[in-house]
Amino acid sequence: MSSNYKQCTRCVLDTTVKDIKFDADGVCHYCHEYDNLASKTVLRPKSVIDAELKATIEKIKNKGKRNKYDCIIGLSGGVDSTYLCLLAKRLDLRPLVVHFDNGWNSELAVKNIESVITKLGFDLFTYVINWNEFKDLQMAYLKASVVDIEVPTDSLISATLFKIARKKGIKYILSGTNIVTEGIVPNGWNYQDKTDLTNLTNIHNKYGKVKLRDFPKFGLFQRYIYLNFFRIESVPILNLIGYNKTKVKEEITQELNWRDYGGKHYESIFTRFYQGYILVQKFNIDKRRMHLATLICSGQTSRQEALHELSKPGYDLQMLSSDKDFVLKKFDISAAEFDAIMKTPPVEHAVFGTQWDPQYFKKYFYFTLLMKPILWLYNKLIPR
Repeated sequence: MSSNYKQCTRCVLDTTVKDIKFDADGVCHYCHEYDNLASKTVLRPKSVIDAELKATIEKIKNKGKRNKYDCIIGLSGGVDSTYLCLLAKRLDLRPLVVHFDNGWNSELAVKNIESVITKLGFDLFTYVINWNEFKDLQMAYLKASVVDIEVPTDSLISATLFKIARKKGIKYILSGTNIVTEGIVPNGWNYQDKTDLTNLTNIHNKYGKVKLRDFPKFGLFQRYIYLNFFRIESVPILNLIGYNKTKVKEEITQELNWRDYGGKHYESIFTRFYQGYILVQKFNIDKRRMHLATLICSGQTSRQEALHELSKPGYDLQMLSSDKDFVLKKFDISAAEFDAIMKTPPVEHAVFGTQWDPQYFKKYFYFTLLMKPILWLYNKLIPR
């Protein structure tokens, strides 16, 4: 371990985070940023949060009262999305549940999803992506050596939910994003703009081989249309209910026969392999640190408990071997090809351009100017 190594005295983030800074007490700036964010959101007075939750639910029900569904939920089978479904049932909402099948579901994830739908009686729509195209896109990200190989999945989930919401006339997407378990994400540990269509397209254009024909899109232009003309909103409702991960796991286990995967987002075999092996070996990133750091800051675990968790192996060796064989076979690449990719030095996402670069953003800027009078007229004719 480097002589310059240092770990936060409050959470478990350390100098493996390149930009980490510590105050005089040894507390990292990510802890302070979490506190600031929480004070403006989940730590507001309970009466204020409860009133916001009530108003949000009333708004969803009123907007959707003439529709078969009043909201849409993306269900992966993980903790957050599973609890979101249970919460919707308790709040007497009528969601269309959508599962994005990218070909990497674990057997347990399939069983958990079936159990949730059966127990709650919701309608399930499974969106199956074109595997050959999606495989090519994921391989492009692997070859590009960027840190966030999960962007294709995250981007396409958003695109799919908004596309289906528009088609079904649904105005609200319930999001499982929440501050108390996901509020801390160190810079460089993922790509923060998951809907950067420019970055995704440029990476695929350089390293991909298959034309992407069947993909829903959700970049700056699509977002503008969805939000302003179709008026579809994403609602992070878990920030309004006092979300506690341990209690939530107990509830969904008891009420929905849900079974744990042993890791955050491990319902996907690829995500498990990516977080447990690729990130650790190639990028020196142990995502357990940021997950545990968030739980410490939100008061859901102690630093001692987090350190004990980090002392355990992050990946069972037998599972690692099995997952690696499965991933390589599914990608149709040899161990030698994969090892060569792993040895390629990491590359910043920004190298491939972003939708915020002047040459790209200028098109969007002029587009919004052109749409401004049209949007004004639209809002006059059809008030929100």
